[in-house]
Amino acid sequence: MGIYALTGGATGIGAELKRQLIERGDEVITVDIKEGDIVADLSTDAGRQAAIDGISARAPDGLDGFIPCAGLPPVAKPVSLIARVNYFAVIATVEGLRDLLAKKRGAVLIVSSNSAPMVPADDPYVQDCLSGDEQKACAGIEERDGQTAYAGSKRAVTMWMRRHVVPYAAQGIRMNAVAPGITMTPLSEQVMEDEQLGAAMKQFGEMVPLGGVAQPPQIANVMSFLLSPAADFVCGSVFFVDGGSDAMLRNDEF
Repeated sequence: MGIYALTGGATGIGAELKRQLIERGDEVITVDIKEGDIVADLSTDAGRQAAIDGISARAPDGLDGFIPCAGLPPVAKPVSLIARVNYFAVIATVEGLRDLLAKKRGAVLIVSSNSAPMVPADDPYVQDCLSGDEQKACAGIEERDGQTAYAGSKRAVTMWMRRHVVPYAAQGIRMNAVAPGITMTPLSEQVMEDEQLGAAMKQFGEMVPLGGVAQPPQIANVMSFLLSPAADFVCGSVFFVDGGSDAMLRNDEF
């Protein structure tokens, strides 16, 4: 039995992953803005510290894994909140829990997106995120759009993971990322209903090579594997769980 901490565990993929971990006998500490063992607003410094402190108090002997699953969709307003939650909160909590993860040679599982490659690595927003300049990144993205804010945050957080694999691995901590395609969750339903993005999202869903969109268990199944002893030599990988969408769009990349 292991002990895991999970942000965004109230609904969607996070809730399904929590269910699967508990079903296999693990203990799960949840952080959410409304429902959870720890209630915290991860868009703020105070909320991030509350999450770190709350998890640390509940798992003083260490963590077998941490999954920063909380995230905001492209329709969130203001769009700077997307950067704050999807990138800066992830980095702050992963770094803040690093010592606890090292105690048990635990795993970090980042939630990326198959949309991440749609924003170039050299995009100013991505680079502002990676530089750690939260205020500059948030100010810059307010002048752009929600889809760029979302995909760019996922691009940046995935690049951060890859860049930090070696020092984390030196402490015995495995870091990987899962990159879901469109998945039927309350957040994706918000996007589906949006006047500007809804039609395009539905159209893209119809183009998925395996057909349709994912359900939360299809994503959580892969996440459970990556957090299990069976994946103990998987490190620095990005797993696309998107029905073949990434291969369809970027068939020369891997």
